[in-house]
Amino acid sequence: MSAGPLADIRVLEVGHILAGPYATMMLADLGAQVTKLEPPGGDLSRQVSDAYFASINRNKRSICLDLKTEAGQERLGELAARSHALLVNLKPSMIRRFGLTYDALRRWNERIVCVAVTGYGLAGGDNPAFDYVIQAATGVAALTGDPAGPPALPGYSAADNSAGLTAALGLLAQIVSGRGGQVDVSLRDVMLSQLNYRASAYLNEGTEPRRLPFGAHSYYVPAQLFPAAKGHLALFVTHDGFWKSFAAEAGIDGFPTMADRAERRDEVLSVVTKALAADTAESWEARLRPLGVPAAAVRTLPQALAATPEAIVTAGDFRLVGSPIRIDGYQPDYRPPPLLGEHGPPTPGTPQ
Repeated sequence: MSAGPLADIRVLEVGHILAGPYATMMLADLGAQVTKLEPPGGDLSRQVSDAYFASINRNKRSICLDLKTEAGQERLGELAARSHALLVNLKPSMIRRFGLTYDALRRWNERIVCVAVTGYGLAGGDNPAFDYVIQAATGVAALTGDPAGPPALPGYSAADNSAGLTAALGLLAQIVSGRGGQVDVSLRDVMLSQLNYRASAYLNEGTEPRRLPFGAHSYYVPAQLFPAAKGHLALFVTHDGFWKSFAAEAGIDGFPTMADRAERRDEVLSVVTKALAADTAESWEARLRPLGVPAAAVRTLPQALAATPEAIVTAGDFRLVGSPIRIDGYQPDYRPPPLLGEHGPPTPGTPQ
């Protein structure tokens, strides 16, 4: 097997919990040498649980560094001089206080790429910006849940994970450019970007987004969850060919074009709901997939993991979901998350 595509890239990480560590784990899985620079107490996610920490910190090194001290700052500069990039997710004031910007580190390395992952941007202040707060602030929660009920959250850290992936992309783009510099990624901007067609419809057509039952798509019909005789089925009909195949299997007549189905949404949903009630969600999935119709029974996470054992890897004592990026000729060597300070002596004066 070949070395990872990022085998020659050295990345420093300073941050806690999810967005930053997830970004750098994606890079580490692709072969980058990622070193966590942790304060004396370690990344806060170490306090959540060992399994939580492992889920976003495999394949990394750890050096304990007290950035509040002169010795810690000197060590930071030495590490920056030998690194391609530094990624940090802290409040903007702390990022500046600890000298984790390009302006502060360029004296050590003109070509270092400094990526800041914050709630509202480096110039956006220190307002609290945890994942669920951003989902509420950007309209995601208002779009989620039954329209007859309160707004809801998707049930996983969509803002943190999305910001992490975006930050990894920005980091690599600036490295490829051959120039050092500051990359600024905010959770708020990432989530607004991911509301792309919803935002465009409002900005260009004045169409305000509305919450639809069963998570229905605003354009495609039928594209949502449906109750079946047992369980629920996700059906996603995006063009007339899919509809023709589905309608023939379900015994439905009419509504041949996308325009017809959009204009007569309520009628379509009524006949589809009635048809799907005749069989179980799992049976509908088995019937529709060979026809090329996008459909899946709603599964729990344990059921989904049991159905995809190839997605699960072992890193030390932990079983985790592996990298979603598959590269011919390369297989990540999944290593366990590092112990605090495992790969370097602590800053002088730092408690052991």
